Amino acid sequence: MTHTLDQQCIDLLRFLSVDMVQKANSGHPGLPLGAAPMAYALWTHQLKHNPANPHWPDRDRFVLSAGHGSALLYSLLFATGYDLALDDLQQFRQWGSKTPGHPEYGHTPGVEVTTGPLGQGLANAVGMAIAEAQLAARYNRDGHTVIDHRTWAIVSDGDLMEGVASEAASLAGHLQLGKLVCLYDDNYVTLAAGTDITFSEDRGKRFEAYGWQVIHVADGNDLAAIDAALEAARADTARPSLILVRTHLGYGSPEQDTFKAHGSPLGVEDVRKTKEKLGWPVTPDFLLPAPALKHLRTALDRGAEAERAWNSRMDGYTHAFPELARELQGRLDGALPVGWDAEIPVFPADAKGLATRVAGGKVMNAIAPKLPALCGGSADLDPSTHTALKELGDFNPPLAPGGDAQGSDGGGWSHAGRNLHFGVREHAMGAIANGLAAHGGFIPYGATFLIFSDYMRPAIRLAALMGLHVVHVFTHDSVALGEDGPTHQPVEQLASLRAIPNLTLIRPADANETAVAWKVALETKRRPVLLALTRQNVPTLDRTRHAAADGLRRGAYVLRDAPDGKPSLILIASGSEVGLIVQAADQLQADGIAVRCVSMPSWELFEAQPQPYREQVLPPGVGARLAVELGSPQGWDRYVGPRGDVLGIDHFGASAPAETLLREFGFTVDNVVKRAKALLGR
Repeated sequence: MTHTLDQQCIDLLRFLSVDMVQKANSGHPGLPLGAAPMAYALWTHQLKHNPANPHWPDRDRFVLSAGHGSALLYSLLFATGYDLALDDLQQFRQWGSKTPGHPEYGHTPGVEVTTGPLGQGLANAVGMAIAEAQLAARYNRDGHTVIDHRTWAIVSDGDLMEGVASEAASLAGHLQLGKLVCLYDDNYVTLAAGTDITFSEDRGKRFEAYGWQVIHVADGNDLAAIDAALEAARADTARPSLILVRTHLGYGSPEQDTFKAHGSPLGVEDVRKTKEKLGWPVTPDFLLPAPALKHLRTALDRGAEAERAWNSRMDGYTHAFPELARELQGRLDGALPVGWDAEIPVFPADAKGLATRVAGGKVMNAIAPKLPALCGGSADLDPSTHTALKELGDFNPPLAPGGDAQGSDGGGWSHAGRNLHFGVREHAMGAIANGLAAHGGFIPYGATFLIFSDYMRPAIRLAALMGLHVVHVFTHDSVALGEDGPTHQPVEQLASLRAIPNLTLIRPADANETAVAWKVALETKRRPVLLALTRQNVPTLDRTRHAAADGLRRGAYVLRDAPDGKPSLILIASGSEVGLIVQAADQLQADGIAVRCVSMPSWELFEAQPQPYREQVLPPGVGARLAVELGSPQGWDRYVGPRGDVLGIDHFGASAPAETLLREFGFTVDNVVKRAKALLGR
C-alpha cells in the first residue's frame, strides 16, 4: 500500500503536468500520469542531485529520453527546488518560457540533454555513463573516490523502437556500464496505436542478449516494487540495467490505455474526471499541497549534504594527489592545459604532400598526451580515418570475455583508456559523443567517412542545438576516394551539413591548414566542429610563397595574390581543390591574367568576420570569380556573385581510380583555366 504522503507527492507531479498541458492546450499528458510513480521513487529515493547547484560535477545524471513527457520533468524540477517558479510551469510551451515543449539543455535548470527525437536520450545516457566510468578509472585512488555517480533514464516504447537506441544499448552492454539504469515506461501504447501492431518482440530478452540486467515490475503504481528494482539495479555493477515497469498511459483518465492520451490535452471535462477518479481536488489548478511540496523539497537538504561530502573528499584528494586533482579540475572546468598545442608539427613544403586525414592523425597524436580531455574513436574505421590515439589505451569493459579482471592502467581490459571503439554504429557514436560532452570533462570526437554523416545527422543537429563541444572527423571527403564508387562518395554532404545552424565545418587545404583546423576545433566553445579530410594526398603548400596557414582561423584568406594586389579574377576553393586552383593560377598568370587565390576552408568562420575583412578578401569590384569544390555547388553563389561560376558536382560519382574521376568530372588544371577565362570573355 502506497503511503498517503507518497501518493500525494505522486499526484502532485501528475496534476501539475496535466494542468500545464491543459493550460497550454498542447502537450503530452499520458506519460506523466502513468510514469509519475517511478519518477517519484527515483528522484526521492535514489537520485543524487542538488537542486541548488545543477552543475555539481559528481551529481547523478537524469535523462528523460521520452522527451515528449517534458511536463513531468518540469514538475520534478520545480517540486524538488530547482530554479523554476510556478509561473514557469504555467507558461509551458509559450514564447520565451523556461519550459519549452521538449527539454532543452542549457535552457532549463536541471535539464541534462535536449531530448525529443526518440532514442537520442538513451544514447546520450550511454555517453554519460562512459564519461563517469572513464573519469573514475583514471582519477579514483584507493581511499579517495571522487568520481562516483550514476546515469538514470526514463525511456519509452518509441525510444526502444529507434535504431540509435539499439546501437547504443548493444555497446553499453558490451562495455559493462554498470552505473547506467533505464526505467522503461512499458505502457503498450504509442502515438498512433497500441504497440501490438508494430512492436511485438520480447524487449527484455533483447536487452538480456545485449548484456543488460533486466528487471520486471508488474505494477507501475507499486512503489515498493519499484524501489526494490532500483536497488537491484544499483547492486549490479557489471551490467547496465533495464527496468520494465508496466504502466498505463494516461492513468486514471477516461482515455487510459489509448493512444488518445498520448499527445493531446485531456480537455477540461476529462481533466475534471481524472482528478475526481484519483481523489485530487478539481480546483484550483496547479494545486500545491504543503505537506507534499515540503517533502519533495527535502531534496535541497539531501543534495547540499551530498555536495558537502564530495567537496570534503575532493579536499582530501587534492592534498594526496595534487597533480591529478589539478588535471581533473581542469577537465571539469573545460580548460585547455598550458602548452597543450606545443608539440603540433609544422609540415615542410612538399609537392607530393600527404592526405589531410594522415596529417590530422599526426596532429591529434601530438596534442593528445597534453590534453587528457580528448577522447573518442571511430565507427570501426581507425586504420582509415587515422584517429587512434597511440599508447593511450582503449576504453574496454573491465572484465575480459573470459571474466578475468585486467587492471586499470589504460591498457588491457579497462575503462581507463581514451580510445573508444564504437563498432559500425555511426548514429550511436554521434549521440554518445553528445552525452560525453554534456556530462563534462571531455572534448569527445567521433570519426567515420563523410558519406556516413548521413547516418548520424540527427545527433550532429542536436549537438549544434545544444551547443556541445564535439569534434566530428569525417575523412574520404570527396569522389576522389575512388574505386569504392558512388555509394561511398559524398556529393551533397558538405552543402547539407553547412545548412545546420551553429555547426562549424572546416575543410583544410593541406597538412598545415589541418593543424590549424585542429587548434580551432579544440579552442571552439559551445558548438560542434566538423573536419572534412581527404583520403588522397594533397600538396603541402610552400608557405614562403603562400600566406600562412593560420589564415584558416578567419574562414577564408588570400592565399596568393596578383602581383600588384589588383586581381581581375578570383579563384576560390576549399580542401583538396586549393592545390588545383594554385596550379591553374600559375597558368593564368603566365597568360597575363591577374589572379587572386582564396582558400576558403570554412564558410562559418568567414561569415563571423567583420564585413570589411570579407570585402578585403572578396572585393565587390571583382565580379569574375570561380569557386572550385568537389561537391554540390549549392550555396556557393553567395561568394561568386551574379557574374561568377562554380565548378562542382551535381551528380553521383562512379567507381574508378581517383585520377580518372577527377579528369572525367572536369577537376583538371586545363578545365579550371578554361572556366576562368570564360568569365573574362576570353
